[in-house]
Amino acid sequence: MTDSRSVRPLRVLNARQMRDADRRTIEEIGLPSIVLMENAGRQVVAALESLVDDLGSRSVAVLCGTGNNGGDGFVVARGLHQRGVEPAVFLVGTAADVRGDARLNLDILGQIGTPVVEVADAAAWELHGSHVTGADVVVDALMGTGLSRALSGLHETIVADLNAADVPVVSIDLPSGLSADAAEPIGPSLHAAVTVTLGAPKVPLVLPPAEHTVGNVVIADIGIPGFVVDEVDGPRLFLLTRDYVRTLLTPRSPDAHKGDFGRVVIAAGSRGLSGAAALTARAALRAGAGLVTVATPASVQAIVAGLGAEFMTLPLDDNGGRVTAAAVDEVLALDADVVAVGPGLGGGPQVAAFVRGLLERCETPLVLDADALNACAGDTTLLRGLDERPIVITPHPGEMARLVGCDTDDVQANRVGIAGEFAARHQVTVVLKGYRTVIATPEGDVFVNPTGSPGMATAGSGDVLTGMIAAALAHLLDPSPACQLATYLHGAAGELAEADEGEVAMVAGDIVSHIGDAVQELVALERVTPRGE
Repeated sequence: MTDSRSVRPLRVLNARQMRDADRRTIEEIGLPSIVLMENAGRQVVAALESLVDDLGSRSVAVLCGTGNNGGDGFVVARGLHQRGVEPAVFLVGTAADVRGDARLNLDILGQIGTPVVEVADAAAWELHGSHVTGADVVVDALMGTGLSRALSGLHETIVADLNAADVPVVSIDLPSGLSADAAEPIGPSLHAAVTVTLGAPKVPLVLPPAEHTVGNVVIADIGIPGFVVDEVDGPRLFLLTRDYVRTLLTPRSPDAHKGDFGRVVIAAGSRGLSGAAALTARAALRAGAGLVTVATPASVQAIVAGLGAEFMTLPLDDNGGRVTAAAVDEVLALDADVVAVGPGLGGGPQVAAFVRGLLERCETPLVLDADALNACAGDTTLLRGLDERPIVITPHPGEMARLVGCDTDDVQANRVGIAGEFAARHQVTVVLKGYRTVIATPEGDVFVNPTGSPGMATAGSGDVLTGMIAAALAHLLDPSPACQLATYLHGAAGELAEADEGEVAMVAGDIVSHIGDAVQELVALERVTPRGE
C-alpha cells in the first residue's frame, strides 16, 4: 500500500467517516466538491499510467454508475481522452439518473465527443457486455463507498461476468460490491487487480477476508487535508506504515551501555517446553533489550541455559517440571523493567497460582502470552492494567476466545471489535495475533499491522513476538508504540526469513535470525533486497 503523505499511521475510515471528511473539506476548508471529483479522476489516470504498461496501445473500458463514483469515472475517461487513449465508456443506468457533479462531467464527455453507452437493463448488457469483458483493462466506477446492501439484479450480473472474464480491473475507491464499513463482504463483489482509494483507506481494504479481493491498493490524495482525516469522529482504526514505524526507532548514543536499553525478565518454560523460553529470550536480545534473564523451573534451567549464551537464567521453585506459586517472590526479587510471562509455562493449578500472584503483586510492566493467558481464562478480574503498571497481552485467536468466552470463529469474524472492547474494558493493550495482527489500546485506538508471511505459521512464532514486545517496552516505556514497533518488525523479519528459507521450511528461529535484517531494512533510505531474491 502506498501513500505520499506524512509520517504517521494511516487512518482507516468507514463510509460515514469518509462522508464527514468530504463534507468538512467542502464546507469548512472551501474546496468545492467538483474539484474533489476532478482530483480523484486525475489521480486514477495517473495510477493507470504508472501501473499499465503501454497504456496508449491498450483497450480501456470505463464502467460508470449513476452516482459520484460514476462521476469520478467520467473524469477518468476525459483524462484518458486527453492523453490520446479513447476509452469505451458505459453508464449502468440512464443519463437521466445522473445528477450534480457527476452529470456535469458526463455532459463534458459529450462536448468533447466521447460517447457514453447506456446499459439500463439486462438486454443492453447482453448487447454490450462483451465490449467490457473483452477490454485489456476495466475501470470500475460503479459503486464506490456508498453501498450498504448486497448487489442484485443487473449489477450482480455485471460483477459475475467481469469476475468470470478475469479481466484486470482498476477500482475507484472500493471494488464494487464491498461495503466501506465491513471486512466481511456483504455480497458478490468485483475482484480488482488495483484499487485506487480516495483520501484514506477504507475498512475492507486492510482487513481480511475482503482485503484478499482488492488487489494492490494506492491511496490517492484528492485534496482532503490530513488533519481532517485525523480529526473525524468515530472508530479510530489505523494502518501501520514503514515510514511511520521508522520514527519509533531512535539511534543509540555513542556512550550508550546495556542498562540504557532495558532489563527484561522472562518467566517461561517447563519440562518439554524449554525451547519456548529460549526463543523468547533470544528474540528480546535481538530486538534490543540490554539485559535478559530467563526465570524458569529449576529442573529445566540447565536446558534453557544451554540454548543461549547471551541471556542469564534463574532457577524457580518447581513441581514436576512446572513453576509453583512460591516462585512469585523469586521473580519479584529480580531487577526488571519489564516482566514477560507465559511461553511454555504449561498448565495446572500451581502455574495458574503463579500467574495470578504476579498479577496481584508485580509493579513492573507485564507482557502476558500463551499459558499466562490460559491461566486467566474464565476469570479475568485480575487482568487489569494500571497507569503505573501497564499490561500487554498477546493472544492468538483461540486464547482470545477463551478470555472472552466465545468461539474462535467469533473472534476471527470481529478481530478489531473484540480486541478493542477487551482493551478498553480491562485497560490493557491487546496484540491479537494472526494474519493482519491488530493492536488495540486502552484509549480506543486500533492499529493493523501489514507485515508478515504464511511461513510464520509455525510453532514458536508467538514466543518470538512476546520477546520482541518485552524488549521494545523496556526501552520505549509506552505500550502502544512498543507493540507497534515490535509487531511490525516481527512480521518484516518473517518476510525476510521466508525469502531465505521458503514458507514451508522456515521455523521460528529463522524469524529471530532476521530481526537484525528487518531493523536494517526499516532504517535504510531504500529498501534492502532480501537475501535469496
